[in-house]
Amino acid sequence: MKNKVSLSLNSYHGFDTDQALEGAAAAGFQFIEPCAVTGWTENIMPDMQQAELDRIKAKMTALHLTPIGLSGHCNLLDEDRLNDFRKNIRLAAAFGCEYIISSAGEAHFGIDEKLADDALAENIKGLLPDLKEAGLILGLEVHGVYGTGSSLRAVIEKVASDLVGVTYDTGNTMYYGAEKCTEEIKKCYDIVKYVHLKDMIGGPKTWNFPATGQGELNLAEFIDFLESKGYCGPYSVEIEYTENFTMNPKKPSDIDIANKAAKDSFLFFKNRM
Repeated sequence: MKNKVSLSLNSYHGFDTDQALEGAAAAGFQFIEPCAVTGWTENIMPDMQQAELDRIKAKMTALHLTPIGLSGHCNLLDEDRLNDFRKNIRLAAAFGCEYIISSAGEAHFGIDEKLADDALAENIKGLLPDLKEAGLILGLEVHGVYGTGSSLRAVIEKVASDLVGVTYDTGNTMYYGAEKCTEEIKKCYDIVKYVHLKDMIGGPKTWNFPATGQGELNLAEFIDFLESKGYCGPYSVEIEYTENFTMNPKKPSDIDIANKAAKDSFLFFKNRM
């Protein structure tokens, strides 16, 4: 397996950034996907003091962690949020990322979302010069009303740029789209640029996302299919546990749960390498 494997630091939602970096390194990951999602997981943010951003970058280097993508979710359907996303693009470039990830709507806080292919495509076209200047690829995440990879095809085709594709989230495909990732990926593998490899237990709208390989999704089959089609992008592990664990304030002992899940997820990949 030649694809880069990273850990989404959203897997440490509710913990501080230092704990997330230390956990990722201890688990064995060399690549990470930090988050810059306002009001959610804020590992690095455009409005942070430069000294703090420099400290975090230095810690990444000391732990031999390379940021490969930035989770920079903004509502790309809201013109007022596009400049916020431009700031995230510049932040991602400053940290040496290759990819930036966003859902179409406001991740986690979306209200009355609706499909709006034309408006979404036009707003993304306006971001293409920024992406090109930063040397970044935008991965539109399977999320919310765009709950499958194939539902994003019309947007990707309207944008018509190699700088934009799908971030395929294996758990979200079932959670939002009520489809198995192993089947749905066959409809859209050609537009996938990035993968959130997220396991799941239960059906649609069931918040239960354990460590990679410990859920009910056939992720090995999913990976085998993508590799058979020549996919060479990253796999970014994302663990979102249960709603109770994710949303409640963390106890000191909870870090052990997060660290074990990160380690177990890394071992899933190590056994394939």
